[in-house]
Amino acid sequence: MGDWLVSAYDQNVSNDGDSLATSVEREALGLLRSLFGLPESFEGAFVSGATAANLVSLATARQWVMERLGHDVSEEGLWGLPRPVVLGGAPHASVLKALSILGMGRRSVEAVPCLPDRPVMDPKALESRLAALGGAPAIVLASAGEVNTGDFDDLEALGQLCRRYGAWLHVDGAFGIFAACSPAHEQLLRGLAHADSVAADGHKWLNVPYDSGIVFTRHLALQERVFRAVAAYLGQGPDLLHRTPENSRRFRALPAWMTLMAYGRDGHRALVERGCALARDLGEGLAASPHYAVLAPVKLNIVCFALRSGDAARRDRLLQALQADGRVHFTPTQYAGRPGLRAAFSNWRTDAADLPLILAALEAAASAPPAG
Repeated sequence: MGDWLVSAYDQNVSNDGDSLATSVEREALGLLRSLFGLPESFEGAFVSGATAANLVSLATARQWVMERLGHDVSEEGLWGLPRPVVLGGAPHASVLKALSILGMGRRSVEAVPCLPDRPVMDPKALESRLAALGGAPAIVLASAGEVNTGDFDDLEALGQLCRRYGAWLHVDGAFGIFAACSPAHEQLLRGLAHADSVAADGHKWLNVPYDSGIVFTRHLALQERVFRAVAAYLGQGPDLLHRTPENSRRFRALPAWMTLMAYGRDGHRALVERGCALARDLGEGLAASPHYAVLAPVKLNIVCFALRSGDAARRDRLLQALQADGRVHFTPTQYAGRPGLRAAFSNWRTDAADLPLILAALEAAASAPPAG
């Protein structure tokens, strides 16, 4: 209903004082900051999704790096300037896309070795690389909820290293940041307050319609140097349009605000914990199956698994059979050198009654004779 009202209202959320919309956005950001356990020093904005949130974060990080090197990239551009040092373990494709758009390039990411059998950075390997820079600025890309396994970088260890060596810590928390809602999982985010920028996504666990990302930063002045739009008709106030790539902005904060007010902290804790319980139970059911193997421990709400035998072609036939069956939907992935499948629980309508149906559909698809 909130999203319908946004379309009917059709208010441009750019300048403070034009309407109540900017006040609602600021309040929604404050509620989310509290929900995620971020300090009040973090300022935010709504953007179109986690990809845009990563873009805004890394544009701000780029400005920081270049100012450290004596350049104002927002005014001078990148031409002739040194390439920023970017370090990461297993960054999401949207982070690489943002680096491409920003002119830093996907290949700018230097791979930091990961811990054994986990897609997360080895803090000792990161410390070695940061120490070798001799004080030169760097951007460190961390994950709060890796896309295949739901695993988390050690944000406390990485944050301490970034503070010690003067690096920028960006945390991609598209869905994993909602672990903060659950006392059983909030420790996964220990150290989040060390971040310089954070990306989150409302259309995942917040369950609002698409076009709802959130970006937070401890360096609002830097962010506004990148995204400010100066024109007489735009005014000169501390307006939200100076925080994001868009001048004209949809009132995307309203559905999020209504959801937060309707369900509150307890409602979102229940939603997160139910999704995590379903993922854990699905992992146990698959481990007992003669047809499937779980490829990684279930950390949060994602189950990464594969057929016990067969190649990518067989996996793809299985996915086609599941799609034709119509009861459940999975996505393909590649993990630990194997063609796999990925299940992610976040929809508020999915509950324990769906689990037998999911397992039955998987067993039926795996047991069916090959087509043709």
